[in-house]
Amino acid sequence: MKKMKNKNTSPWAWVPSLYFAQGIPYVVAATIFSLIMYKRLGISNADAAMYTSWLYLPWVIKPFWSPFVDLFRTKRWWIVTMQLLIGAGLAGVAFCIPLPYFLQTTLAILWLVAFSSATHDIAADGFYMIALDQEKQSFFIGIRSTFYRISMIAGQGGLVMFAGYLEEKTGNIPLAWSLTFYLCAGLFIAFAVYHFFVLPKPKDDKPVQNESVQTGFFVTFGSFFSKKGIGISLGFILLYRLGESQLIKLAAPFLFDSRDMGGLGLSTYEVGFAYGTVGVICLTAGGILGGIAASKGGLKKWLWTMVFCMNATNLLYVYMAFFQPENYIVICSLVGFEQFGYGFGFTAFMLYLIYISKGEHQTSHYAICTGFMALGMMLPGMTAGWIQEAIGYPNFFIWVCICTIPGIILTYYLKIDPKFGKKG
Repeated sequence: MKKMKNKNTSPWAWVPSLYFAQGIPYVVAATIFSLIMYKRLGISNADAAMYTSWLYLPWVIKPFWSPFVDLFRTKRWWIVTMQLLIGAGLAGVAFCIPLPYFLQTTLAILWLVAFSSATHDIAADGFYMIALDQEKQSFFIGIRSTFYRISMIAGQGGLVMFAGYLEEKTGNIPLAWSLTFYLCAGLFIAFAVYHFFVLPKPKDDKPVQNESVQTGFFVTFGSFFSKKGIGISLGFILLYRLGESQLIKLAAPFLFDSRDMGGLGLSTYEVGFAYGTVGVICLTAGGILGGIAASKGGLKKWLWTMVFCMNATNLLYVYMAFFQPENYIVICSLVGFEQFGYGFGFTAFMLYLIYISKGEHQTSHYAICTGFMALGMMLPGMTAGWIQEAIGYPNFFIWVCICTIPGIILTYYLKIDPKFGKKG
């Protein structure tokens, strides 16, 4: 009876929760959440940007260990186990924040959380494909994306605002962030327990043969790097977000820093709302509009418009750095507009990854592309804080705009089928 009940579990019972769970640890470890925490705990921009950029590494090398998820145990087992490890890791971070050597210990644990999260991504995406038939996969693709975006708002907005609220109530910044991480840990333990009982047990969810995975691994990488024009494609993947990869590391510190330091002097709560809530909502809206536009005219038709929106909106941070607006509504609007442009322009980037992944081994080739995408975010982000401290916020955001030029030049050399992305 229990087996039959599990077999007939509705996807509505697990797809939303699974992809909400997939987004939270990525936000905490690899985006602005950890950056804001270290900034609030007194770490410099240079150190915070460099150390948190290293947390991208598991997503960079994810394609290299993804075959091992297929080799050992079921994807269902990997999902539940990784959620338990993520919960334990977040609790470890919470415990270490008040300690004297919090920087070293929390970074080490967050790297393990990031590794577990990237492994969870592999297992969750694989489980989605074997637990649902093609019709249900198509139906729920929008649902999973929506709940992933909701997790981004909850992480970058809600959790940061919660930490800011605790900062004001307790007057103790380490305690506020420690309690926030304990909340995240409890959430993930609950996810693990819930999914242990609710996730279905597809008959195809089983380890594959060792020899086939090893052979496929080398064939997959060989076929990817032998694609025509792969050099230009990889250059584009690495450089298209060269400016944005640095801006994203300093946007929140810029909003935090006092006006005499060149920032806007916002509180943790205000940054959580402006960047993590308004910003993410606008980012999502830009992505949705970009997808609709591409489906109407195709990627090639909209490519240059998206490139312009992606890069030109960086000028809004140049404006804010020079004129330091005081009106909070104006600040939220400018942050939101920049994120909207980023979301709209990012559509072209993601569609291009799909385009060059087409053909045999499409899933694996896409995973390789996302690894290079993460590398393109990690390396520039490591030096962003040092550059900002050396030249100041106004010149730094000008530098960000200059860094958009290589990606724009490479866009000119891309070869794209005019029909790709066009609906029908």
